[in-house]
Amino acid sequence: MLLLGEDLSRAWNNPAVANETRKKIVRLLIVEIVVDITESTIALIIHWHGGDHTRLEIKKNRAGQTRWSTNDDVIGLIHALARQMPDESIAAVLNRSGKQTGRGNTWTRMRVCSVRTQKGIPPYQEGERKARGEVTLNEAADILAVSPSTVLRMIGNGLLPAQQLCKGAPWIIREAAPHAEQVQREANCRRARIPSSHDPRQPTLDL
Repeated sequence: MLLLGEDLSRAWNNPAVANETRKKIVRLLIVEIVVDITESTIALIIHWHGGDHTRLEIKKNRAGQTRWSTNDDVIGLIHALARQMPDESIAAVLNRSGKQTGRGNTWTRMRVCSVRTQKGIPPYQEGERKARGEVTLNEAADILAVSPSTVLRMIGNGLLPAQQLCKGAPWIIREAAPHAEQVQREANCRRARIPSSHDPRQPTLDL
């Protein structure tokens, strides 16, 4: 043990050293620890033997939260996406957006399912989006008889109201939006600029 005393790191991490010995090491090094607790943080001042001081500030966990908890913004996103798509698709969206689990892992269907279960978030039910009066990008394109890329341009220039929860998430379009007069007029103009072909095998390019 005298040899270990010359190398504190080796003494602390040595598997043969008991926790009781580690406590003795701490008592030898630290004079006192002054703690100041506020509503959101824990401020520490460590007074070392020899006169040095170290200040630390630790953010307090909220009730039910641990250091491995998933960020609230990610949980909120899962809650919203669960009304749009199943768990496997949610995992893909979170990964494309660079979101991670509380432990810094990528998302899988099972991990999304686990968070939903813990937070009481119901799974996506087929047909609930339609019941809310929402259509997908492709469904809006079918209504307007234009390509999805044309619908995206309409969204981009503010003509067609739509919402996207995050990059890679599906666009949320109200069912009535593609039927608006101005949107229908723009779709008609787009279709009028596409030359008709007498050959049914020849594809059209929507510019």
